[in-house]
Amino acid sequence: MAEKNVENSPDQSRRSFLKYTGTAIGGVVVGGVIGSAISGGFTKKSTTPTPSPSPSASPQAQTGMDYNRAPMFFNQAQLQMTEAAAERIFPKDESGPGATDLGVAFYIDHQLASPWGVNARTYRMGPFVKGEATQGDYLSIQRHELITMGLQSMEETSKSKYTKSFVELAPEEQDAILTSMEKGEINVVNGVTGKTFFNQFRVLVMEGVYSDPLYGGNKDMQGWKMRKYPGNQMSYTNIMDKDQFAVMEPRSLHDHFVH
Repeated sequence: MAEKNVENSPDQSRRSFLKYTGTAIGGVVVGGVIGSAISGGFTKKSTTPTPSPSPSASPQAQTGMDYNRAPMFFNQAQLQMTEAAAERIFPKDESGPGATDLGVAFYIDHQLASPWGVNARTYRMGPFVKGEATQGDYLSIQRHELITMGLQSMEETSKSKYTKSFVELAPEEQDAILTSMEKGEINVVNGVTGKTFFNQFRVLVMEGVYSDPLYGGNKDMQGWKMRKYPGNQMSYTNIMDKDQFAVMEPRSLHDHFVH
């Protein structure tokens, strides 16, 4: 009777519980280390190498992909219109690439997807009145609404005037619509004319051409290279005493990241 009571004592039962539940839990919580030790000790791992997947089976094997060039706000039609309009404002020529090759449309898309696109740090209380020429407009709509509504107005004008989508127009026809927007001849919404849209859109295009590639545009720093702009350099001490203009390989903010 005494031996039976010892075997079934609370301490003995607790040890048995920990032994078996430890084995079960070990594989889930701590990767099997505790469980393997309790259930039978550690075993030598197989030395046979695990075959690596073929390049076609793994997307990680793809090289040279720029995953920053993907829409975060625009739908495909809006992105294509933005790309086409930006290319007319900053076209490709003998001096270098245009807005399309520089990824300007993706820069604009990413800005509209950010807090900037919803005027996160802008005073938004009324009254919303038309400002003086030196003041600019104070809009009741947000920036992303101004751009998307402006694109929609461009598309509607294109179809009514040329019976084609804006991206299908000839370059001179696209220029004609953009000129009408710049002059304020096309209405966007609630008294907001195309002039307001065009001014904001043009600023975004130029930012996309010359901003740090971190933000989606200026692909491969080609916008900087056209201007011989050095980008984000940490120091200029090695060229300060030179009389000639020093051409430097531009650097991005990414180049200062410690890997």
